[in-house]
Amino acid sequence: MAEIGKGVTAGKLAINVQKRLTRAQEKVLQKLGKADETRDVVFEEMVANFNKQMAEGTKLQKDLKAYLAAVKTMHDASRRLQDCLADMYEPDWFGKEEMDALAEDTDTLWLDYHQSITDKSLQNMDIYLSQFPDIKARIAKRDRKLVDFDSARHHFTSLQKGKKKDEAKIAKPAALLEMAAPSWAQGLISAHQVAQTNLSYNQAEEDLGRAQKIFEELNVELQDELPALWDRRVGVYVNTFQSLAGHQEKFHKEMSKLSQNLNDIMTKLEEQSNIILTHTHTHTHTHYFCLLPCLCLPHCFCMCALLCDFDLTPPGCTEVCSASWPSSQSASAQTDAISEPATAKCQFSFTDFICKSDVNGKRLFCFLQVKAVHDYAATDGDELELKMGDVVLVLAFDNPDEQDDGWLMGLKESQWFQKKDISAKGVFPENFTQRV
Repeated sequence: MAEIGKGVTAGKLAINVQKRLTRAQEKVLQKLGKADETRDVVFEEMVANFNKQMAEGTKLQKDLKAYLAAVKTMHDASRRLQDCLADMYEPDWFGKEEMDALAEDTDTLWLDYHQSITDKSLQNMDIYLSQFPDIKARIAKRDRKLVDFDSARHHFTSLQKGKKKDEAKIAKPAALLEMAAPSWAQGLISAHQVAQTNLSYNQAEEDLGRAQKIFEELNVELQDELPALWDRRVGVYVNTFQSLAGHQEKFHKEMSKLSQNLNDIMTKLEEQSNIILTHTHTHTHTHYFCLLPCLCLPHCFCMCALLCDFDLTPPGCTEVCSASWPSSQSASAQTDAISEPATAKCQFSFTDFICKSDVNGKRLFCFLQVKAVHDYAATDGDELELKMGDVVLVLAFDNPDEQDDGWLMGLKESQWFQKKDISAKGVFPENFTQRV
């Protein structure tokens, strides 16, 4: 209740108290069935829709906030995971700089995703829900003014009935009054009673008109606003979830690229690690057959082991290895020998190749891998039939002079896995493929 002296006069306070008492009395009479209540079924349905719409919007807003909290939790978990990988990743491992850049890009992507949902989806819901408190307050005010209107209507009706009774009494003066007052005074008394009755009647009529006007103004405004607000809910939900879906699609698309980059780095790190392990192992065979591509560094090196198999030399790598090496040569001497600088020119990097052993597990071949991006129908017996998506292991021509421009020699990876036999090799157009 407002305090006197703080913008509310004693008279205003008394009026407000009287209004509340009158409304409470009217509601009691209506509940007891002693006074009729103005009902508007259509408006009540609008209010029910309004309450449902507000509840649904509030729940959606709450769930969006929970989703954002989950995104932030996932972002924090992703950041810790990336930090852990960065701490473990040794500086001399393949792709160290790429790993650092990838971690930074991942962190930025999460931040952008969280901010986009906040700006586009959650803020739109906040704006949408901000109009509900005002409309809810006006609905409550409309309900109060309806009670005031009913009360004024009932009071006016009551005075109407009383006025008729008083007029009847005035028309037939009581015997006692006639006896107590002379005839000239009886007229004055009747006139006073009529004036008092008319004054109360007129005041009640004015109160009824004022209460009706206030109620109808609120009622008309809400009957226009509530249906329009109810219809707008569809557009709000569509915009919210379209925006959310769009940001999700963009985020997962970009995250998929980063994940693929991470997978590629891990794959190449594994390949590099396997090759290094192979060449640091002490072999007991008299001859170890191996082919490695050029390692493209500031100076190009061809790395070979005891006996190089030049029939499978990768394209772009000139043979600089000796035809044979003494089997008694130590592992350390072999390592020193393969580190000698050479004049070979590199067409591919060391990590473009992948090594595989033959069916007996004794020979190690290193291939450049390419993937067919178009179907190719062989037109000659020495050509390789390709289907889009086929992975091909690129080999060197037996006779380099036989190689035509734009053509490569290769073996389908699927055939290699099945038979570990390179006799099924064939030529194919290079522009039908791309490097894996």
